[in-house]
Amino acid sequence: MVEQITDKLGRPIRDLRLSVTDRCNFRCDYCMPKEIFGDDFVFLPKDELLSFDEMVRIAHVYTKLGVKKIRITGGEPLLRRDLDKLIYKLNQIDGIEDIGLTTNGLLLKKHGQKLYDAGLRRINVSLDAIEDEVFQNINNRNIKASTILQQIDYAVAIGFHVKVNVVVQKHVNDNQILPMIQYFKEKEIEIRFIEFMDVGNDNGWDFSKVVTKDEMLEMIEKDFDIEAVKPKYYGEVAKYYKHKGIAAQFGLITSVSQSFCSTCTRARLSSDGKFYGCLFSTVDGFDVKSFMRNGATDAELFEQFKLLWNIRDDRYSDERTAQTVENRKRKKINMNYIGG
Repeated sequence: MVEQITDKLGRPIRDLRLSVTDRCNFRCDYCMPKEIFGDDFVFLPKDELLSFDEMVRIAHVYTKLGVKKIRITGGEPLLRRDLDKLIYKLNQIDGIEDIGLTTNGLLLKKHGQKLYDAGLRRINVSLDAIEDEVFQNINNRNIKASTILQQIDYAVAIGFHVKVNVVVQKHVNDNQILPMIQYFKEKEIEIRFIEFMDVGNDNGWDFSKVVTKDEMLEMIEKDFDIEAVKPKYYGEVAKYYKHKGIAAQFGLITSVSQSFCSTCTRARLSSDGKFYGCLFSTVDGFDVKSFMRNGATDAELFEQFKLLWNIRDDRYSDERTAQTVENRKRKKINMNYIGG
């Protein structure tokens, strides 16, 4: 039996985001800049990460509170060994209707078939440019965009439903919007452009670097004949548009200019097992891992998860101003730790 819970602002819980690692094989400036996450950076040791069995147990309890969708994030989740075993176990849980995974795509050819065989069907690939040089300057690992495009083709060929996510930064990759729309229109792969957010403490964010949804849309409408698409479900974060006459569509995620806090249904577990109610949390998350390892029963987990959601009142993006951004500097959780 499901006890559908809501937070202080009346938002139900529907989604659970599980970060399976804080490591990544890219060094994108907006997430894990190489100047901070250098070769000597110390990541979490294995015993501090949630085990797969712990994640499955957490997910099972959360289904009793209304969670229906799980997204696997990182860091880069494909760096977590035997990830297919986690996918298989999560797929056995009654009440879970959808499992997705967000990845930079570099290791899809290596791990994709195992993940598909374990029951994964949906992946989001982060690709911030279609020109090799622009993409290499963003990922700081000399990885070409063409390499990731080949990985995407492979994933589609073996049966995955693929979406592409692009974080847009002014004067960095905003010149990639039109060629990427054209490329993925021809492929009939959904692409979503995300306004650059002030997630974490290290990405040098400020308002001047944001290309807003309206600015993107104005640019796109000059080159493409498009029409708006109605939202598919409560809490959908992207505003979708389709190319007239064909099925191909794209989305614009207004994480800065038009926040979607009022319909956010996501709980987040960091790679070391801490609960966060918001991507922009500043307080240290509740330590679910220690609570479990100290002997908490499923009934106690249920009550704790219920309490954490009932007291949730996060709405940072609704309140974002230059001053709130300044006030939160050095206090926010980093994206590699909690996922996007």
